[in-house]
Amino acid sequence: MKELVIVSGKGGTGKTSLTAAFAGLSDRAVLCDADVDASNLHLIMNPQVQNQFDFLSGHSAVIDPQRCSQCGACIDLCQWDAIDNDFAVNDLQCEGCGVCVHLCPENAIDFPINKAGDWYISDTRFGKMVHAALGIAEESSGKLVTRVRKEAKRIAEADRSDLILTDGPPGIGCPVIASIGGASALLVVTEPTMSGWHDAKRMLSLANRFGATCMLAINKFDLNLEQSAIIEKNAEERNVAVVGKLPFDPLFNKAMMQGKTIFEYNGYSTTCSQVEQLWNRITDKLGL
Repeated sequence: MKELVIVSGKGGTGKTSLTAAFAGLSDRAVLCDADVDASNLHLIMNPQVQNQFDFLSGHSAVIDPQRCSQCGACIDLCQWDAIDNDFAVNDLQCEGCGVCVHLCPENAIDFPINKAGDWYISDTRFGKMVHAALGIAEESSGKLVTRVRKEAKRIAEADRSDLILTDGPPGIGCPVIASIGGASALLVVTEPTMSGWHDAKRMLSLANRFGATCMLAINKFDLNLEQSAIIEKNAEERNVAVVGKLPFDPLFNKAMMQGKTIFEYNGYSTTCSQVEQLWNRITDKLGL
């Protein structure tokens, strides 16, 4: 079983549209949306939720008015100004550090675990999908990414699927680190702009630290042929294979607005043919 993680280093490069297109081309792949902070693969996949689970992570302080003597120690101790003069805790400001809990002279502060979001196992027209939604202002997105990837692997093993397609989060932070560890290969999607290539290089450097095999795809390459040539040259110097270059095509946006992949929207287009060629090169490198 292989896992291909589609990442970008920044948002807006088209990785979700490509993940959806690959889902239509693959044979019984398990889909995983690891962009738990701002997931959008479901907009195309229209998943039918079969199971929903709470994601529990972190703690928040809760003051019990029956035990509280209103001595004010907690207000003085809180570095986040999360406790007001009425001795109520603001959940959005509480960082869950636990200082007030441990130093309250009356032991009047409880420290329950938070529900930080939800994760789901769903059916789609292309097979199983594991996805999640992190709550507003919640942290621990890396833990939630690990949770959905672990569940996708379990389902793939149970169904004897030979591939997991993971739509990774943008950037190079904790959620991205959690999404690439142990992956078979990464497809880094970039665009022919200075900022796009700058962030893609950061992604490649991060992947190198984890020993991850990387491939590169340049989306909208024809918007700046000079920058595309620079990206190709730099990728060659880094021994990163450029497995495809896709032109700018409004077809991607039109398909997404209809909740479809580009193959479902217009499978006879030139861009679809190029995406299929890209997919064939990726599967060849994965040995599928």
